[in-house]
Amino acid sequence: MGGPVGRSSTRGERTRSRVRRDDRPDDRPGWAEAPGRRSGARNGPPVEGDGGRGSARRAPRSGKRRVLRWSATLLALLILGTGGAGYLYYEYLNGNIRKEDLTLGDKRMADHKANAAGQTPLNILLIGSDARDSEANQKLGGAKETFGAPPLADVQMLLHLSADRSNLSVISMPRDTMLKMPKCTAPDGEIFPASRRDVQTNESLGRGGPGCTVATWYELTGIRVDHFMMIDFAGVVSMADAIGGVPVCVDANIHSRGADGKGSGLKLEKGTTSVKGEQALQWLRTRYGFEDNTDLGRAKAQHQYMNSMVRELRKGTKLTDPAKLMNLAEAATAALTVDKGLDTVKKLYDLAEEFKKVPTKRITMSTMPNVYGTGVNNGRVYPKAGDAEQLFRMVRDDVPLDGKPSKRKAVEPKDPSAPVGEIAVTVRNATGTGTRGPASGRAGHVADQLKEAGFGKTGVDPDNVTGAARTGILYPSTDLEGDAQAVAKALGIPLSQVKKSTDVSGISLAVGADWREDGAYPVSPGKQKTPESAGALNGEEEGACMKVNPAYTW
Repeated sequence: MGGPVGRSSTRGERTRSRVRRDDRPDDRPGWAEAPGRRSGARNGPPVEGDGGRGSARRAPRSGKRRVLRWSATLLALLILGTGGAGYLYYEYLNGNIRKEDLTLGDKRMADHKANAAGQTPLNILLIGSDARDSEANQKLGGAKETFGAPPLADVQMLLHLSADRSNLSVISMPRDTMLKMPKCTAPDGEIFPASRRDVQTNESLGRGGPGCTVATWYELTGIRVDHFMMIDFAGVVSMADAIGGVPVCVDANIHSRGADGKGSGLKLEKGTTSVKGEQALQWLRTRYGFEDNTDLGRAKAQHQYMNSMVRELRKGTKLTDPAKLMNLAEAATAALTVDKGLDTVKKLYDLAEEFKKVPTKRITMSTMPNVYGTGVNNGRVYPKAGDAEQLFRMVRDDVPLDGKPSKRKAVEPKDPSAPVGEIAVTVRNATGTGTRGPASGRAGHVADQLKEAGFGKTGVDPDNVTGAARTGILYPSTDLEGDAQAVAKALGIPLSQVKKSTDVSGISLAVGADWREDGAYPVSPGKQKTPESAGALNGEEEGACMKVNPAYTW
């Protein structure tokens, strides 16, 4: 657990397809598996909240001790199944932190909407790189044939901290998710064109760096990403050692090692075991042995580990030794890559201050709802129609995934709405996708709905049919914000999909691919519910236990 570990370098590397083929059951061991596929994750910080030890009478804590405690808890939250950034308490560690551009895509991410108190949500993408770019990472990752190859983003988790800081939602995206990649321009100027076919999401990291993974998330979900944190294998091990044991549970004896050599090597007896160090890394990488031997089971195991770690840290019994925290900080900062908005100890500490406000019982882990592909993409996964967009919409709208109310209040526009009969609206058909043409007559149908609601100055743009994944309303200036929101309310479109834009000269409504069918807009505001297919797990659920695949028991 001593000195610094190697970093994952992504600049200037040319992408090279390493998507698993059917004749290569598990191309590279990574976070995913030792001799299987990889699923790494560099990530970051923890949270402090409702925990703490001591009696009603306690001596005042020093400022440094408070930093240690707060940092330890945020570090837990940001680890999310892959390792973490120790809390960077001393300025000299700033130089250890590797910085990259937040996004390499050519689309500007939409701004957050503030709530009535002026607060905005915070979204952090945690990325697990499986790079074999250092001796430590090569030893832990194995797969000599992959040494020096472009890294894969084998673990991707989005942390959503609500605007009022009352709750935290997490979405994991399986690394086998097939999607379209956006155009990305690497820091050295190399251009990676947008993909014309579906590509496995973990390849985004090799398209210029973590900023392309951020751009890919935004392209798919429409969720603004404020920061990213990326970490490698060695960072996970050093973090897990510094934290100490984290209880995990299996419903049968497990040995993740098949006759063909596939598996992480994890070997545990039935029941609860406290794991740390390399054993914790094995748990987080295990694919063969959990449930159906896919990324979906591994994501559940990562969520169980994460929640358990947060509970342990909030008991106040972990990471109270300054020497351990110093070792952790040295190792983690050497392995950590962040965006340029999180490049100092002060910024990371401020982030810790925000995360420590969330109680454990308001943490919800989830996985992007998905379905398996067929044919040449058999075994890969795709976002599940309806359910995946529902989950993304809830995060965009800052709706808690645990179903409990937050302190959110509706945001009143700065400029009130004009009478609906005086509001001019242009509607266009943007329902086309990469595989389907525009749905016939959609712009006219929605325009008719607006006219029936009293918007007499509604017209249709018959020429602009550029596709959009989500229905949206754009307005050019603040004085039209109230009018644009009135249009959204009349159609049941969430206000988070109403944006200010200099690309339009008046109020423009794009009917997106999420509204190809006639009738009301698919989801009414205020009635959103986390889909069962997201597999939500609450932070206080101590009874979670991984189901062992019978082929990997002993």
